[in-house]
Amino acid sequence: MTTTTPITPTTPSGGQPTKPPTKPPTKPLGRPFGRSGLTSRGVANAVILIAALYTMMPALWLLFASTKNADALFGSDIFSLGDFSLSRNLSDLFAMDGGLYGEWYLNSLLYAVGGALVGSLISVSAGYAFDKYEFRHKEKLFGLVLTGVMVPQTVLALPLYLVASEIGLVNTFWAVFVPVLFNPFGVYLARLLSSGYVPNEVLEASRVDGAGELQTYVRVSLRMLGPGFVTVFLFQLTAIWNNFFLPMVMLSDQHLYPLSLGLYTWNSSATVSPEYYPLVVIGSLLAVVPLIVAFVTLQRYWKSGLTAGSIK
Repeated sequence: MTTTTPITPTTPSGGQPTKPPTKPPTKPLGRPFGRSGLTSRGVANAVILIAALYTMMPALWLLFASTKNADALFGSDIFSLGDFSLSRNLSDLFAMDGGLYGEWYLNSLLYAVGGALVGSLISVSAGYAFDKYEFRHKEKLFGLVLTGVMVPQTVLALPLYLVASEIGLVNTFWAVFVPVLFNPFGVYLARLLSSGYVPNEVLEASRVDGAGELQTYVRVSLRMLGPGFVTVFLFQLTAIWNNFFLPMVMLSDQHLYPLSLGLYTWNSSATVSPEYYPLVVIGSLLAVVPLIVAFVTLQRYWKSGLTAGSIK
């Protein structure tokens, strides 16, 4: 049978036994939820609520005002449920001026969706080339692209009009469609997305397998750049859809107007003919529907595209 010997504290030279070392007390993880934490959370929630109301109030006003007739629109009962005239406003909207609003809507879809698709492909291809290839004066050319980002688009409207006038494109579909295809910010953003989405090792493996540069870009790189392409597409779609000054300078035929310019002309005419006011309101409500649908449908792609390259 084995016996255990008790451990006695050692005695220093002074003769007093030393106490065994004690472990310092551990602090509890986290911080107790006290009054200060409750106050800070309440302040944060109040700020968020005020910001949300500030953002949503114009949209709510537009939603309720689109259901009112001209008399109720100028009254003080916008947010009431009476005087519901949504169906009548819709029928008047598409019947006014021989169905001109429908033509404006179709024009905006052609300008924005078509221009965003082609422009995004151009921007992504240019950004990919700046990121993956070495060529003469590469950084100088990219600096020129960054200079284009800093130039407001309204400044370029008059020079573009002079160029279009020289080649005979003024007051045509192409006078608005062609300038929106080239977006310096899209090229800059595409270069950042290319560096985050397309590893160089994948391109080297594709070249070793015998694929050419164009084949590698179409079959490998462009597929990996899918979220980035959607991100650039949504930015460009929003910019073209809300474009106003360029069509106003280039176009004089109302049948070529986009929604932004067409609703502006109706709003200008409403000072003389008040029946245009309800049509401008409900027309503005319908004008934001494609943007909402695009962002809701493609949100999982553009969210991942915005965070590309943030984590290595």
